Amino acid sequence: MMKEYLEKLGKTAERFVDSTGQMAMMLAQAAMYAFLPPVKFRNIFKQMDFVGVQSLFVVVLTGSFTGMVLALQSFNALKRFGAESLVGPTVALSMARELGPVLTGLMVTGRAGSAMATELGTMRVTEQIDALVTMAVNPIKYLVVPRVLAGILMFPVLTIITDFVGVIGGYMIGVRLLGINPGVYIGRTIDFVQVDDIVTGLTKSIVFGLITTLVASYHGFYATGGAEGVGRAATSSVVLGSVLILVSDYLMSSFML
Repeated sequence: MMKEYLEKLGKTAERFVDSTGQMAMMLAQAAMYAFLPPVKFRNIFKQMDFVGVQSLFVVVLTGSFTGMVLALQSFNALKRFGAESLVGPTVALSMARELGPVLTGLMVTGRAGSAMATELGTMRVTEQIDALVTMAVNPIKYLVVPRVLAGILMFPVLTIITDFVGVIGGYMIGVRLLGINPGVYIGRTIDFVQVDDIVTGLTKSIVFGLITTLVASYHGFYATGGAEGVGRAATSSVVLGSVLILVSDYLMSSFML
């Protein structure tokens, strides 16, 4: 019994080390090929549209309702201390530093990350990636680099949109519904929110974009087992990407305090 347990533990550790190494190698290759000509701008713009433009609806919806909920909950909490005027800064700081980048990362991981893994996984199991190699086309440069660059470039833009609609949603609830003075709401927000808070959130979003696209590309690129394997790749990319976003958010927050 103990022997079987240790064997399973060893195989799990081996798969973890192997996957980590392959992902690190893919990242290194993507970083190298990103600066080597020719640069396929058409592929990059196509992925930017897929990651960014096509995610606008879900990002706006998530950000606006998150800001509204934040305003409601913070008002109920701060009212007990007579600090209702701090609802605006609470919403803005929460969106800018944490909720904006994290929610954007999680939502886009679920929408775009799974689709990337499915697309690349289908190309793998149908031997399209092998065909690219046969035609002397580097699959990392052609398939992975545009997706990683799109994630790094578009996640900060989506985060800014999430922050903006979240603050607007919080303002609508705080001022229109809860009756907070609009001048006090805006003035306190401007007083408390600093440029560093916004930069912190955007820095996190860049890392989250890299994580989402790299994890999705890795799972799709190395998918095996036909249609079932493609499904596993999509599921694994969403789960691992979401977990890594939350873990990296904590690590970056602890260093950026």
